Amino acid sequence: MITRRGFLRLMGGSFLSMAALGAYAVGIEPMLLSHVKRYALTPPHWPAGLKLRVVALADIHACRPWMTPEHIASLVEDANALQPDLIVLLGDYIAGMRLVTGHVAPQDWASALSALKAPLGVKAILGNHDWWHDIFAQEAGAGPTVARKALEAVGIAVLENDALLLEKDGQGVWIAGLADQLALLPDHAKGRYGMTGLDDLDGTLSKVSDNAPVILLAHEPDIFPKVPRRVSLTLSGHTHGGQVRLFGYSPVVPSAYGNRYAYGHVVENDRNLIVSGGLGFSIVPVRFGMRPEILQIDLG
Repeated sequence: MITRRGFLRLMGGSFLSMAALGAYAVGIEPMLLSHVKRYALTPPHWPAGLKLRVVALADIHACRPWMTPEHIASLVEDANALQPDLIVLLGDYIAGMRLVTGHVAPQDWASALSALKAPLGVKAILGNHDWWHDIFAQEAGAGPTVARKALEAVGIAVLENDALLLEKDGQGVWIAGLADQLALLPDHAKGRYGMTGLDDLDGTLSKVSDNAPVILLAHEPDIFPKVPRRVSLTLSGHTHGGQVRLFGYSPVVPSAYGNRYAYGHVVENDRNLIVSGGLGFSIVPVRFGMRPEILQIDLG
């Protein structure tokens, strides 16, 4: 039978353990240097002899003190050091929470990202927070958003329902980017009674004019069940891996599919999806079991 003193010790130890875990999740893991998550795969129908290294950064959520321009600049250095053929940005550059000490102006985070370098360039899509926190775009129900303008001002191409043909070693590869699937907030006065997406998967893929492989950039992974086998690989962010992930499970995932597309490499019906755990966070500044990460994907 436990004594009163033993009970108090147990409760005290439990409290200290919980406090330590909370401090780690809020104050340490979110601030850890990003690690590189590496994938190597040859998707179905990938051309023989075509090798392509793609580096992806997702969910930066620029803000102080968590994701300052200086910190973004260090992430850029890490990404460049991987010697990618192509760099892709998977959306959500704007902070998605109120627990910040200061905002970062779009021109400042875009300036930091402008130092990204790769032979095939830097291609970007937008995320839901890039739309939600742009009052003018919400009012108009259309872009260009402030985030898109900031990226294009520093020479980074933004793909919204568009596709570009790139060439590596004499072989073509398409980069297709969707507009955001949750772009417009509900607005009853405008007849919007739920989240309204601006994505057009069929229209985007109709711009692919030959048999070269297609890499699809889609901020939210929920589009994946609709992606045809014609697409070699889909890259997404948005979920942050749930921000808290234990034993391969995240208790809260911003996806209609729960943990199905929460994180990592997913293969369904001979189709490939990779979901990044991202770099920043939204709602609350907590990460546990899900360190900030940069993706390195070697294809072929």
